[in-house]
Amino acid sequence: MLLFIVVSCNSKGDKKEENSKEAEVVIPELKLTIDSLAIAGFYETYPKLKNFQDEVDALYAKKQSTQLWLDNKGVVEFGNTLYDKYKGLENEGLKANFPYKEINSVFENNSVNKLSKVNTDLMITNLYFYYAEKVYRGFDEKTSISLEWLLPRKKLNYHVLTDSLFEKSTISDDKKSKMFSQYYKLRDALHQYRDIEKNGGWKTIEVDEDYKGLKLGDSSAIISQIRERLFVTGDIKEDNKSAVCDTVLMKAVKNYELRHGYVPKNTILLEHINDLNIPVSDRIKTIIANMERCRWIDPELEKGKKYIEVNIPEFRLYIVEDGKITFISPVVVGKAMTKTVVFSGMMNNIVFSPYWNVPPSIIKSEIKPGMAKDKNYLAKKNLEWNNGAVRQLPGKNNSLGLVKFLFPNSNNIYLHDSPAKSLFERESRAFSHGCVRVAKPRELAIELLKDDPKWTPERIDKAMHAGKENWYTLKKKVPVYIGYFTAWVDREGRLNFYKDVYQRDESLIKLLTEE
Repeated sequence: MLLFIVVSCNSKGDKKEENSKEAEVVIPELKLTIDSLAIAGFYETYPKLKNFQDEVDALYAKKQSTQLWLDNKGVVEFGNTLYDKYKGLENEGLKANFPYKEINSVFENNSVNKLSKVNTDLMITNLYFYYAEKVYRGFDEKTSISLEWLLPRKKLNYHVLTDSLFEKSTISDDKKSKMFSQYYKLRDALHQYRDIEKNGGWKTIEVDEDYKGLKLGDSSAIISQIRERLFVTGDIKEDNKSAVCDTVLMKAVKNYELRHGYVPKNTILLEHINDLNIPVSDRIKTIIANMERCRWIDPELEKGKKYIEVNIPEFRLYIVEDGKITFISPVVVGKAMTKTVVFSGMMNNIVFSPYWNVPPSIIKSEIKPGMAKDKNYLAKKNLEWNNGAVRQLPGKNNSLGLVKFLFPNSNNIYLHDSPAKSLFERESRAFSHGCVRVAKPRELAIELLKDDPKWTPERIDKAMHAGKENWYTLKKKVPVYIGYFTAWVDREGRLNFYKDVYQRDESLIKLLTEE
């Protein structure tokens, strides 16, 4: 009996040792061969992804034709992170669905993945390129041009993206290189406004047809509605429910007016009520449309040492130097029939006391009919014939004013002064034939020439009033970017909305929300 027990115990011990040895067996590392032949076969089965084939080929060749997303345990962690990012595309203002539902079975526990391991890896790789295209590039250049966007498009460098991805094993926001910084600011605003929407948005402010406006000291039930509305968007810090129009409310209304492109009037007008009543859902669509426009802009743009930017719906021009705004001026842009083009150029010349070379279209539509009615029409308008064309002589009444700023382009658009100063006081300033009129042209010239000691403010004044055209070539060309943003977060962190003067948002929103 004792012998039996000893033998039995030794037998059990041997089994434990055997089990222990079995537990120590190392499973060979997963190594799949994914070469160009396997990749070509994948796209025969899944042709809707074929536009990624060249990039996928290059990536696997760079990684020695082995799998990228799988190990012995299944999908690696950052592969699951990618899928989570894809499922959260709505957070990027996007409504998009990967063209093959098989991707869901790879990641979701309640589904059976029927793909081979090779095709599983390839499907995840294509999901990555799909995600990168949607988030980092947006619509293709052909589409953006059809939407009248002629600024140079950002070139999406997949190699840089994938190097970062596989070196860091993560899908993250690299705000320094991937996107125009305004994109991230608008994305934060999108989250804020979606939270407002989830909480019920804001109530419609009810006013009678005979509403005449409200001023400081007025009392009305409408006041408490306005106060509640401004509290929702943070324009006023506390909603005390008061129906009296006090200084706190008027300050909040002024803040709202400035954020929405209005000139403060010390009166709450019907147009302000109508603006306050725009649904939060519409504001969200506007934010999403402008996030898409941000995808088209190269983030390198804002790294420039010095550049000029004009935002058409805002009717403002900025000079940005070393990342800081050094100059601001109101501008007048093209009217609806003669829109200012969204594009860029390099400013190389300032012309003092300029002639205005009248475009053929204006000669045909305005000058020739004027001459037919009045033989002295040219003299009265300070115009003259010049080699078969018409030009206006220099002077204070010249349509270009006393100075113009040239950046050669096929659209024949430039910045210039204007004798019609009253137009700059209006809220909506779309009146020109396409060029950009500057409210502070003298100050703009001083700012652009501040590094040239020869061009003092006194010399600039003299050149502007000389009555004789004088060209000056800038020592360093200055980039000029003319853009179109109806939602913009300023450097103080305030979200601004501007009227869609050229009615461009609707068509873009429609494309973004299509299934």
